[in-house]
Amino acid sequence: MSERSVAGPLPRELFPICDAWRYLNHASVSALATPVAAAMMDWTATALEGGCFSGAPEDHAELVRAKAARLMGVASEEIAFVKNTSEGLGFVASGIDWHPGDRILIPGLEFPSNVYPWTALESRGVVVDAIPPEGPGEAVTLEAFQRAIHRGPPPRLLALSWVQFRRGWRNDLAALTQVAHDAGALVCADVIQGLGVLPAELGQWGVDLAAGGAHKWLLGPPGIGLFFVRKGIMERLRPAEPGWASVRHREEWDNLQLVWDDSARRYESGTVNLVGIAGLGAALDLLLAAGEEALWEHVDGLCRRLAAGLADLGARVLSAREGDGRSGIVTFELAGHDPGELVERLAQRKVVVSPRGGGVRVSPHGYNDSEDVDALLEALNEITRRS
Repeated sequence: MSERSVAGPLPRELFPICDAWRYLNHASVSALATPVAAAMMDWTATALEGGCFSGAPEDHAELVRAKAARLMGVASEEIAFVKNTSEGLGFVASGIDWHPGDRILIPGLEFPSNVYPWTALESRGVVVDAIPPEGPGEAVTLEAFQRAIHRGPPPRLLALSWVQFRRGWRNDLAALTQVAHDAGALVCADVIQGLGVLPAELGQWGVDLAAGGAHKWLLGPPGIGLFFVRKGIMERLRPAEPGWASVRHREEWDNLQLVWDDSARRYESGTVNLVGIAGLGAALDLLLAAGEEALWEHVDGLCRRLAAGLADLGARVLSAREGDGRSGIVTFELAGHDPGELVERLAQRKVVVSPRGGGVRVSPHGYNDSEDVDALLEALNEITRRS
């Protein structure tokens, strides 16, 4: 593994963290690129010098909304800005007119953000069925979803992660949406572990609702996220936090009629996180310039290299790495080594990863290169030799 490293589609020099660390932890929290930090600092400096009279923050927010829609493969009027993934999923849970006996399906081993909003509805008589994983890499297969759908009353909602956070199993959203729609159910996807590294066509796939924060693969700051609501179902999802920005006549201050905005802006109750949107906009510029296909091809190549190197070291790769279920996440275990302790020992060698899914989770991005992967493998080899 000593061949020359190939540059990724994201310029490495824009990520100062590379000067000190082999940062392979984007499924947790991304490092900031210099244009992202600069955009937020520029917004702050402008506000500092000119207050509300400077710039056109709403116009800029609409430009960022359009960029986000392009990356997601949807229309800009179907996008709302939210604080994070949890808020978007909470809007779905609180916005649907639930009835006792309604059924929600979720995969087993979901991140808590895609569990608590639904189990909180159980006090209202809603039934939440978790589908246990049964395939490699903790996969919940299409067949398992189909069996679960027909095992009880037709579900009203299928809520799932596009990419599973523990070991990176990628669900086929297009196929699952077809199955769910055939049963009369809506589909709500947590897209935070895929958006920004995997090509997305949520509109084409038929997904009804989706949410994702900016602080992972989108390379944006924390505290800002995206909420997608398909135009055709907006009237079925009541805004959970109505406010002055939710209405069509939001600048007619004396008009107090409650007339929802025609777009997903109805889910934005008030002033949005403009500094976060500035950073997100700069991050989206980087991702769109790199190209979704190029990003995924590069990251997939790094993950394949990693999986092969891990096998050579005798490690067991826990993630599914064959077929369309693979993602930008590779989780592995090393016999005789506690994952948490192993992560700490890697950090001592300037390699950043996370303990997840019963092993060590690695998640490279488009600015990482083969030397980062090889540094991780070399550190593991050194650790095993000293054990």
